[in-house]
Amino acid sequence: MERQIENVKQRASLRDIAAETGVSVATVSRVLNDHVNVAPRTRDLVLQALERRRTPVRVRTVYVRCPYVLTDYFGLIVSSIAETLKLHGLRLLLDAGESGQHTDALRGLPGSDADAAILILPPEEGSELVALSQAGFPFVVVDPRTPPPPDIAAVSAAHSSGARAVADHLISLGHRDIGVIAGPEEWLAGDARLAGHRAALAQAGVLLTSDRLRYVEPTTAQGKQAASELLDLSPRPTAIVCFNDKVAVGTLQAARERGLRVPADLSVTGFDDIDLAEATDPRLTTVRQPLQEMGRIAVTQLMRVLDGHQPEALHIELATTLVVRDSTAAL
Repeated sequence: MERQIENVKQRASLRDIAAETGVSVATVSRVLNDHVNVAPRTRDLVLQALERRRTPVRVRTVYVRCPYVLTDYFGLIVSSIAETLKLHGLRLLLDAGESGQHTDALRGLPGSDADAAILILPPEEGSELVALSQAGFPFVVVDPRTPPPPDIAAVSAAHSSGARAVADHLISLGHRDIGVIAGPEEWLAGDARLAGHRAALAQAGVLLTSDRLRYVEPTTAQGKQAASELLDLSPRPTAIVCFNDKVAVGTLQAARERGLRVPADLSVTGFDDIDLAEATDPRLTTVRQPLQEMGRIAVTQLMRVLDGHQPEALHIELATTLVVRDSTAAL
């Protein structure tokens, strides 16, 4: 029985090699049995095909670092990266979780089992990214925390234009006294979104004063605290634009505690358009980031580098979309 099974496997292998090289099964058999009546070129073709089958193909590994909890924001990016890597036949090595913020992960990448990396919102300084690049290790940054060095490939959303769009929306509804809960001052996204808000207000002849501005970490709790401070001002803002949807949820909570109706008494906007934005009451007006597209583009950029080509562009900004729902209304 074992001999019969082996014969079946051998016949299948012969047919596979014949199909690959375009010669007959009989010719493949003659080459394997070292018959002399085979043309040298045909013999070489068959032997090369046989060698390819004997040599296992090494699957390239991409190290994906996301030093944060895989929420619906980071989870969408990572899932998109994973699916796209699989389509390209690449293996994913995932390093996720907030504990990763305190490890020296980048220094060990050159010489490791990883062939390349995708770094999501890396907490490291730009100098560390430059050092990794100078070591010859290929990588792409997704959603950079700080402005990426000139020679580092990076993919992000168009934060400034998205923020300007949502502020323009509030201005078109008649709002002029607009509070801003911005992100961390040292973040690229926070700086760019604040610049977008300022530009829209300036176009309407409004100066954003310091008492109408708060900087926070992008959490619901800090959003609630900042909104509480803004809503306790006299007069209070008629609208608040928030760094992200989680901050906006905290703002809704602060408004509810003060008996304010959204949007009748206060308009509130978010940013990102994660699932949470449609689960709030009222549903959030926000700015949609193309999170899944960011993941796909990052893999495409990395594939070009791995294949020996330059990325099509080093710094790619993907367009955002204003999504108007129920948390904003005319003044």
